[in-house]
Amino acid sequence: MVDYLYDGTFEGLLSCIYLNYYADRAEGIYEEKEYQASILSIPIIVTTDEKKAEAVYEGIRQKISEEALERVYRVHLSAHPGKENLILRYVRLGFRMGGGISSLHAHPDVLSMQELERRVNLERHRLLGLLRFSEIDGILFCRVEPDHDVIELMAGHFAARYRNERFIILDKRRSKAVFSENGLWYIAPFDPGKLPEIENGEKTYRELWKVYFEHIAIKERTNPRCQKNFMPARYWKNLVEIDTIDLNQRR
Repeated sequence: MVDYLYDGTFEGLLSCIYLNYYADRAEGIYEEKEYQASILSIPIIVTTDEKKAEAVYEGIRQKISEEALERVYRVHLSAHPGKENLILRYVRLGFRMGGGISSLHAHPDVLSMQELERRVNLERHRLLGLLRFSEIDGILFCRVEPDHDVIELMAGHFAARYRNERFIILDKRRSKAVFSENGLWYIAPFDPGKLPEIENGEKTYRELWKVYFEHIAIKERTNPRCQKNFMPARYWKNLVEIDTIDLNQRR
């Protein structure tokens, strides 16, 4: 039995799936840095191969569906520790069933993928409304710490919205960021420790926003449970309007 180990990239995962069909059938696929050896399986480190990855990419798109390809990609962006093997089982099933896999909602492999995709989409949707940009050295900047790797899924939205601006969306948890200028964007590693200090003008705007936030609410209609549903507590530390409020009072 063989376990394929990859570098964590989507192309690396697809390279492993290729070998599952054209070399040894995979018992499992794991990110190399997270792998724990087992006496029952032989680990093989897979070098990412763009051609092999492209072959699997096109195979999923043509033999299963565009929807399945999108689902596989978004599940790969999730933080689920066993996502690679969920994807492997889903792709195996998809190559057997073709486009009909989309109707197998009760199948455990399909159901698991749909649920993970839903979680990724939900976090993206929430963050689109919760991101708070500040201006630092003439650049719009915001910091997030999402559960899933979703900043790429938000980049196009903000690049279109701020087409004439330069902005950075930092994923502090993963030390990478979206950089955008004139509607074009890319993702690159980013060291949060290299950020410059916030300017006095920006501090003033932050204080005004906090005052507005505190006074716009109607105390008699405060509903903490509802607030947490739309603005989960784990995001609060990166929200400008409540970053100086005692968070323990709101939990």
